[in-house]
Amino acid sequence: MSGFVSFMNDILYRPYIVPLFLIAVGIYFTIRTKGVQVRMIKEMFRVVTEKPSDDKSISSFGALMVSTASRVGTGNIIGVCTAIILGGPGAIFWMWITAIFGGANAFIESTLAQIYKKKADDGTYYGGPSYYMQNALGQRWLGVIFSILIIFTYAVGYNMLASYNLQSTFSTFGFYKEGSTPIIIGIILAVLFAIIILGGAKKLTNVTGYLVPIMGVIYVVMSLVVLVINAKNLGTMFGMIFKSAFDFQAIFGGFTGSCIMWGLKRGLYSNEAGMGSAPNAAAKADVAHPVKQGLVQTLSVFIDTLLICSATAFMCLSTTGIDPASFVNADGGADAAPYVQACLQSVLGGFGPVFIAISMSLFAFTTLIGNYSYCEGCFAFILKRDMTKVEVTIFRIIAIFLVFLGATLSAGLVWDTADMFQGLMVICNIPTIAILGGVAIKALNNYTAQLKEGKAPHFKASDIGLDGEHVDCWK
Repeated sequence: MSGFVSFMNDILYRPYIVPLFLIAVGIYFTIRTKGVQVRMIKEMFRVVTEKPSDDKSISSFGALMVSTASRVGTGNIIGVCTAIILGGPGAIFWMWITAIFGGANAFIESTLAQIYKKKADDGTYYGGPSYYMQNALGQRWLGVIFSILIIFTYAVGYNMLASYNLQSTFSTFGFYKEGSTPIIIGIILAVLFAIIILGGAKKLTNVTGYLVPIMGVIYVVMSLVVLVINAKNLGTMFGMIFKSAFDFQAIFGGFTGSCIMWGLKRGLYSNEAGMGSAPNAAAKADVAHPVKQGLVQTLSVFIDTLLICSATAFMCLSTTGIDPASFVNADGGADAAPYVQACLQSVLGGFGPVFIAISMSLFAFTTLIGNYSYCEGCFAFILKRDMTKVEVTIFRIIAIFLVFLGATLSAGLVWDTADMFQGLMVICNIPTIAILGGVAIKALNNYTAQLKEGKAPHFKASDIGLDGEHVDCWK
């Protein structure tokens, strides 16, 4: 299994496949949308506060919190530190690049998900890439494959990884026993996860709606405290980042282990822009115009990478006397949790490792919730019907067990499995949105035209030349 996963990753992460898809299409949509991810930032903050039409529906903010719960997680700490240790400080610059151009991809995919969403009997909405692959592209088989990939990526790869990353954070404490502590942490996390997923989708958005903003604000405030303490080192820190980012001899001498590749891998793992995951949450939102949710999901990418990931990177790289290269382990992997804890301990003393452990606990928990929220809808798409109570129960038991299992496995296979599945999602979703992107751009032009006329934008499919059963929510 490990050999197969490594073989697949060697193919997926060569310069001309996953990285090319992400960056090239991101640049293409940045040009086509006239830099929507930058020029409409003010509008993003305005629309995120709008209320849904009724209490049953999920608001823009609720959909933002579900997608941000999945994005903002252990990758913002462990993923960032892994990229720094194995790729150098320049990996952070390339994570920023994936976020900036990925913001355009996120806008297109989430706008498409809104345009082609469906309405359930209870008045709520659902949809995602599988639906625009089937209904707009006319390729149901591709939608089925994509749904299967989401289930494996999130219920297996990402949730196991979140569980592993959490337990690894406690490895620096004296009470940690290599044989028993991961099992204990896995059991606790699985029990808490079980309590939440038995509450339904509305409960998921309620939990993440409370935890994500609190978690994010506290973490950013703490990073600012560390930066103030390390203020004299900031010039050196930015110098390291940009010097490493443009060390082309080192980059092209070993591309798969370079700062570009690690920045792209961990940037994608963290912000998920272009993967097609967040559109599943975007489709659930009750909004007057599809573009509103496209803007909201772009904001989520920026919150994740430009804010939370940068907070981790700056806390670590502004701290002197801690060499990231010394945290490469005997297997060639990264001891990421000990690295970030060592950095904060040197600045904040014993409080530093405790703060990271608490942050990781919250990040891991919201990640588990956000990841799971994507999966049941994918089963419904594959089966062409809602799952029965028995099927739902069986899947939830499996998902709970995988959370426990992840805490007990080795890091290498779990990371590589997540990388493989996310890469496969990219090569399904990115070509699809490249083909269908013109529809989202027409919707954007319709939205901006209404804004210029002083109107509150409302959408009808016929306004951009769409009609038929596949856009039934917008007739």
